[in-house]
Parts: sequence; structure tokens; C-alpha cells
Amino acid sequence: MIDAFERKGVDEPRRSAELLLEHVLQCKRMHLYTHADRPASEPERDALRTLTARALQHEPVQYLLGEWSFFGLTIKLDKRVLIPRPCTEIIPTEVLQHARTRRADAPAEDPWSPLIADIGTGSGCITLAILSHLHEACAIATDLSPDALDVARANAERLQLADRITFAQGDLLEPVARELDHCGKLLDYLVSNPPYIPDHEWNDPAMMGRNVKGHEPELALRGGVDGMRLVRPLIERGPELLRPGGMLLIEIAASNADATLALAARHPLLEGECLLRDLDGLPRILVAQRSSAPALPN
Repeated sequence: MIDAFERKGVDEPRRSAELLLEHVLQCKRMHLYTHADRPASEPERDALRTLTARALQHEPVQYLLGEWSFFGLTIKLDKRVLIPRPCTEIIPTEVLQHARTRRADAPAEDPWSPLIADIGTGSGCITLAILSHLHEACAIATDLSPDALDVARANAERLQLADRITFAQGDLLEPVARELDHCGKLLDYLVSNPPYIPDHEWNDPAMMGRNVKGHEPELALRGGVDGMRLVRPLIERGPELLRPGGMLLIEIAASNADATLALAARHPLLEGECLLRDLDGLPRILVAQRSSAPALPN
């Protein structure tokens, strides 16, 4: 299997083969080596042949497994949603670090109960990662895709977090503004991993692997000609939905780092804007704080 994966250029051929074997045989990686002579049953062989054929067509191993790990959680997924990636874990990490300070500063007679909005929630991984650690928080999770919301809702129910999440279908900030009007509150955190791939990267085979195009949902990936079609309105209008001191966190294309930072720096309601780097050293997450300046006129 590994040789076939290598010939076809499958990503991480050895690890992909091991993951499929673990999945089919329902065992851990070490078991594959300590019980290498264990014969596979006919149903197991059939299942492995089917998954191998799909992998050779560059279908991501995460979809073949039907799940992936994100921030220590097992997130169920399929082709209706993006595959969670390590760089996105920066968002819940930053939120939780900030929340520790806010929680410590809250008076005992008025416990802090933060409200989070996750725009383009997809599988729900960001919201679920935050809520699994920030037990006093609630969230509004939105997506343009009803199918994606179905996946996020199922993950929330499985992880017993659904009672703290309001799921809302709609475009960008509109469903969040609607929910905030209903509850009369502002947000403590506005987070998003929106579609941000610019057209020049989407059309470059060196940038877009064969296991992305044609497999992951294009709606959740492409961000327009310059990659800023959705990032721009999140920065321009998102701060109005934050309470003073609230935080805006958006994942972006590294190629748009300068444009993103400049846009945030010009906003009269934002301060302390910076870009956090991923494990490869690329600027990937915009972080900014809502200032105490008066709200913008409608």
C-alpha cells in the first residue's frame, strides 16, 4: 500500500497507510507493528481495498476516516466541511489565553460569561474547542451552508456542547447581528476561518494540492480575486458587534498579511492589531481588540 501511495504522490504515504489500517482494524498504531502477522478478515480486506482506491484518487485521508483531531477533540467530518488544520488551533489557543485574564479580573459578584460568534463555523471545530475549555461561555455559530451547520450541530451534540450554542444560517455577520439584537448583548469574541484563498493561488497547482481541489468544499475555500472578499467585511463591520475590550480573530492567507493588517489599523474601533504566525512561520491569524471609542454611526 505504501509503495502505491508513493507512486501516486499521496500526501504522507506511510502515515496515510497506517491511519487507514488503524481505522479498518480498529487498533492503535503500535498494534500494527506488534501484531504484524495478524491475518485480516475478508470484510476488513474489502474495506481496506475500497479506502485504498479512494486514497489513490487523492481523496483526503481525513474524509476516508470520517473524523480528525482538533485541539484534542475528535471532530466528525465529511465533504460538506473543511478539514480542520493545525494553524486554525491558534484561534482557540489565543481566545483561551485571553479569557484566563478576563476571568481572573471579573468581580466575584458578577461572574464573567463570555459570548462568542464563529462566522463560517464549518465542522464547528473552533467553537467546540473553545467551549470545551471555557465552560461559562456560550456561542453563536453561523454558516452560509445548511449542510455545514448540520455537521457542526451533530458534533456539538456528540460532545454535549449543543445546549450552549445557537446555530444560525446566513451570510457573514447578518445572522450574528440578528441574534445579538434578539438577546440585547455584544460579543466578547468574534472568530472566523472564512474562505480566503485568492484566485491566483487557487489556480496554481503548486499552491493547491490534489487532495484539496475537487475534494474539500470550494465554497469554504475561495475568497475571490484577491482573497479578501469575506475577510474585508469581517474587519470593516465586525468590530461594531464587539463590546469594548472584545477580540476579533480571523484566519487569512499569508499572502494578504500586509493588506489585512493595514485594513485593521485603519479601523477606528480596533486597536492592538497584530498577526500571529503558524508553525511554518507564516502570518496567518489577525488579532485585534475593540477599543473604547464610540460605536460607528449607522
